[in-house]
Amino acid sequence: MRDVSTSLDMTREKVQSMTRREATRLVTAGAAGLVLPIGASRLRAATESSTMLTRAIPSSGEKLPVIGLGTWRTFDVDLTADSRRQLENVLSLFVKLGGRVIDSSPMYGHAEDVIGDLTATLGIRDKLFVATKVWTRGKENGIRSMERSMVRLRTKQIDLIQVHNLLDVHIHLETLREWKEQGRIRYIGITHYESGAFGEVEKIMRNEKLDFVQINYSLMERDAEERVLPLAQERGIGVIVNRPFGGGDLFSRARSKPLPEWAAEFECRSWAQFFLKWIVGHPAVTCAIPATDKPRHLEDNMQGGIGRLPDAKMRQRMVEIASSL
Repeated sequence: MRDVSTSLDMTREKVQSMTRREATRLVTAGAAGLVLPIGASRLRAATESSTMLTRAIPSSGEKLPVIGLGTWRTFDVDLTADSRRQLENVLSLFVKLGGRVIDSSPMYGHAEDVIGDLTATLGIRDKLFVATKVWTRGKENGIRSMERSMVRLRTKQIDLIQVHNLLDVHIHLETLREWKEQGRIRYIGITHYESGAFGEVEKIMRNEKLDFVQINYSLMERDAEERVLPLAQERGIGVIVNRPFGGGDLFSRARSKPLPEWAAEFECRSWAQFFLKWIVGHPAVTCAIPATDKPRHLEDNMQGGIGRLPDAKMRQRMVEIASSL
């Protein structure tokens, strides 16, 4: 593995000839997580690109890394020796590369238990921003569900609890406000994963005091940018993006197709980074949460939050490419 100074001296030809895996491996070689420059003339840009980008939570000013980790399906597993080792590697690498936000839900089977177990084993709970959800009907059922989440996540304070898919949303928001005042949670929010629910999402955003809204947004599902994202900016609400890869359909479309050469202009070296940089390039987005249980995919995803981001003109060009896939 080459050291930092050698990496910075690479010529354009060597960088362009590298595979995605070789490039992303070099990111973890140095303690600072070096991002390779596009050419020797961009040394300063490479230095500036070595750290995960952050965005401030509008309601508090606390900064969060723009790439987080989702856990739907990927953390809903029985912890065998193999799965434990694999997920421990994912979480360790996530923290090493500057990640903080990990999102779960009681709806995700074993995920909360797995997160609680592994973060305790690894001793990384205080390095994470843990988000989960309440997903049930009725005030008392909601309280019991959130109490169980505390136990499963092995914590006395959860950073963010969101009303999952707006189920009994006003009842649960009342409880969440009480818990926030008591210091049991730090932030409150709502979620949905379907664009058809955006009308109701907008009503709640206008009428309730929220810290976060979590919605689906990707190059395949752009409806959120019409009203939800501008409203979040207007109301000072943080935005967490789920389904950043359109449920995986974007990869199916891009398979075997070359990445546009101009993607190098914003330090993009894979389709995963292309899709993620388009999302976090929107100023209303606080964090995107791609889910994975594979260290190599985690490493690739994290690069989506490092280095330059596409501007509005480039993002439109990215839309045109995605539409042609």
